[in-house]
Amino acid sequence: MLYGFYLSATGVLASTYRQDVIANNIANSETIGFKRDLALFQERRTAAQEAGGSGAGTDPSLENLGGGMLAAPTLVDDSQGDLEPTGNPMDVAIQGKGYFAVSAGDQLRLTRNGQFVIDHAGRLCLMRDGGPTVLDAHQSPIQLDPAQPAMIAADGAISQGGKVVAHLGVFDVADASMLKKEGNTLLSVQGGTATASSTTLRTESLERSNVDSATELTLLMDTQRQLEANANMIKCQDETLSKLVSDVGKIS
Repeated sequence: MLYGFYLSATGVLASTYRQDVIANNIANSETIGFKRDLALFQERRTAAQEAGGSGAGTDPSLENLGGGMLAAPTLVDDSQGDLEPTGNPMDVAIQGKGYFAVSAGDQLRLTRNGQFVIDHAGRLCLMRDGGPTVLDAHQSPIQLDPAQPAMIAADGAISQGGKVVAHLGVFDVADASMLKKEGNTLLSVQGGTATASSTTLRTESLERSNVDSATELTLLMDTQRQLEANANMIKCQDETLSKLVSDVGKIS
């Protein structure tokens, strides 16, 4: 009977985790450059299966049931989001693969968010004055004249006063699994390096989140039903165990 508790408990934990991931996707459905997370699961093996044999004290009839369900590492859906025209000359969107590079706390970070501004010191920053500094193709901070308007071309060239003064850096990684979310649409590269990438930019546009709210809400309702089903199974098994102890165990 206790084995059923364990199986249902793993289902509750996995569904709770999936529910949190979906809720975060919905919360960021309007975040520029956000990529939705995918909550995946894997089968949990029994202790005997992990030991490579049946083991002592195991019940062969229960081994076929497995050890329940576990959450697998979360993956990021890197599919292209819709490109929305903004009319702002400092907004840029990437068409296809690649990421902009920024310096956040002297650490290299990647992002799909191309909502740039020039701060009071002339630095090209991400999203706000004093935000992460945008880097060029050589991963150096981009310095501009704060007194002059800037234009960004489709090849990443930044012009002021009719002259090209810098180029936006666009980078990519060999394996998307090396990317780890750091918050605020920033990604760090784990165990690898970011290399320069040639891609097309769309100026005066931003890439919207690739979250489809209707799809996420459907997944959320399905997850809530699974969580409720597992919780009800725990309740049912608890009531059965209670009757076993209080009724069947009585001496007449």
